[in-house]
Formats: sequence, structure tokens, C-alpha cells
Amino acid sequence: MADRKIRQVKLSLTGNEAGAFALKQANPDVAAVFPITPQTELMHAFSAYVADGAVNTEMVYVESEHSAMSATVGAAAAGARAFTATSANGLALMWEIVYIAASLRLPIVMPVINRALSGPINIHCDHSDTMGARDAGWIQIFCENSQEVYDSLLCAFRIGENKKVLLPVMVTLDGFIISHTTEVVETIERDEDARAFIGPYEPWISLLDVDNPVTMGPLDLQDYYFEHKRQQVEAMTNAPAVIDEVFAAYGELTGRRYERVEKYRTDDAEVVLMSLGSTAGTAKEAVDVLRDEGLAVGHLKVRTFRPFPFDLVREALSGAKVVGVLDRSISFGAQYGPLCTEVMAAVHGKDVEIRNFIYGLGGRDIFVEQIAETGRSLYDLMRGKKDLPPQSYIGLRE
Repeated sequence: MADRKIRQVKLSLTGNEAGAFALKQANPDVAAVFPITPQTELMHAFSAYVADGAVNTEMVYVESEHSAMSATVGAAAAGARAFTATSANGLALMWEIVYIAASLRLPIVMPVINRALSGPINIHCDHSDTMGARDAGWIQIFCENSQEVYDSLLCAFRIGENKKVLLPVMVTLDGFIISHTTEVVETIERDEDARAFIGPYEPWISLLDVDNPVTMGPLDLQDYYFEHKRQQVEAMTNAPAVIDEVFAAYGELTGRRYERVEKYRTDDAEVVLMSLGSTAGTAKEAVDVLRDEGLAVGHLKVRTFRPFPFDLVREALSGAKVVGVLDRSISFGAQYGPLCTEVMAAVHGKDVEIRNFIYGLGGRDIFVEQIAETGRSLYDLMRGKKDLPPQSYIGLRE
């Protein structure tokens, strides 16, 4: 662990509590809230901070997730540092306003507790909710554990509010697997140190400026719409350098250094497994099992799904012969899942075999041995001992 510039304290927190604690330290101006499992406890915890006077946040209790995002957009457009949180069907109900938040270039922060979308109703984890919003114009950071939830939320404000970016940020954590599991989380001891890292909020525009009134967002036809979408592309293009800068500054402050991708035993790996979120921890254990068997297998975790780190993924996979991409969501009618589609684009033109594995839909558990067996199958593919279809399933009863 690198040297740290500030004092820290270890707390026993669930993922939801870690998220609420980070948001408490950020002390946002406005929070619009509506409950949905498994996000509810995050906002319960934050509401307690409001009730106890630990933050100066104005809580807005609304009647739906659509209203929650609408209120958050209104607050941010008025010059407030604002956030909300949701899961699954709640994110889907926000759909219209999620796009508006990004189009208006409002640096809203939103924890999304990953949960399967209906129907039938399922309250457990997969990534179908945030993957459905992957083209909405939001930065997306996926977390492996509660520590990453805490750290990523503090970084999210500073990333989204950077004048070169000005985009909303989703910080995702797997429902129940992270949100309701207690872990030891190292936190910044003094709230003022966390707030100093985030920095003061300097909104790029305020609709409450009565001396310079403006109208935003009512209509944007063919005369300017195309150009405004291109500006969002430019913001996403600027985001990787800003993310790297913020992660580096946070590492200097706390000793915890993050990258947009995390390599685990990939330097000499012939076979590389890839995943998002909490599964990365399980996959790394599976890699250790395979290494003990003499198989050169590694793991690559993607932390920032949007903007997708094409250059870093391409470099990390440069020595691999076979790559197995694990997707916890499915794109109906597509050849591959969302993560695998991006990986295919990243390595286009390179001599590497790619196979996609769908797993864990609706919260179905995935185990170390299942991932290890997947790695063995990929090794057999590399050796020419077996073939695998472009997409297959892990843990499915067929």
C-alpha cells in the first residue's frame, strides 16, 4: 500500500452503507429519493444522516423514480450538486429523464444497485438494468466490492463535474451480493478531507440566474440536435484522461490506486477471462486454481464500462490467444452480450479467439469451480482439443 496523505479509519459496512457514507462525506445540496429493492437501504442510511444533521442536503421525497430523476435534473440545472439512486425497474422508469440528464450535461451522481429487470419480477442481481442504459450518455463505473463503492462515489463527483466532461456518472454495485454484504471498508476519517478532495461545486450554468435568464431543453430540431450529440461524444472522449487523473489523485490521497481496467496475472497468460462487478473476485480465485494446475490463465476486470477503455483492453489482451468474456446480462438477438461486444470491437483485427459466456441472470450464483471449468474449456479450445460456440451459458439448466 502506498503512502497516504490523510488519516483513515476502518468501518464494517454493507455496500449500501458504504455508498451512503461516501455520499454523506460529499454533502450534496439535493437528493431526490424513492425506494426500490435492493437500493432502499442506501437511501435509508443517507436519510438518517440528513435527520441527524450530518449533512446539509435537501431531501426531496417523490412518488416515483421518474420523478426522482426529474427532481434531480431540476436541482442540478439550478446549480445544485445533486444525486439520486435506483435499481432495475426504477432505472427503467427513469428512462426518459436519464437521457435528458446527460443531454443537458448535468454532472449528477447516481448509485445503481444492479438488479434484474422484469418480467417475471426478480429482485436479485444481474446487469440488465445498467446495460440497458449503456448508450444514454452516462459514465458507468462497476464496483467489485464495498471498498470500491465508497471510493468510486467520492471520485464520481470530481469526474463528472470536471469542465472537460460535465456528464452524469453511474456507480454500480451488484444487488445483495455487494449491497447487503458486510465488509471492512477503509474510509477517510474526516469528512472535510473527503470534501476537499471532491472540491467545491462550480456549476457551469444555473437556471436561477435571474440576471442572465436562459431556456434549456424544450426543443432541439434538425438545425442543432446533431451538433449537440457530437458535443456529448467529445465529453466522453475527454473523460478517460480525467478519470485517470482523478484515480491517480485519489491514490495519492488514500493509497488505493485504481485503473480503468485491472489486470490479474495476465502478463504471461495465454487464456484471459474477463468480467464486471463482484464476479471479478470469484474469477481471480478461479485463476489461482488454474495456475496451480499449470495453466497460464489471467483475468481482466473492466471498471469503467462507459467510456469503454478500448485501448487498455486491446493492450492487456495483446499476448492472449483465447479470451473468455463473462456477461451477467444478455442482448436478445445479438451475437454476444454487452461486454463481449465491446471486447470484440477492441481487439478487431488481432489474432485472438473470443468466446462469450452468459451467467448469473436473475441472481443465480456463480462459483469458483464453474469459472475454473470455463477456463479449462478455453484452454482445450486453444490446444485444438475441443470447440466452443460463440456464446454459451454457465450454470444454466438445459
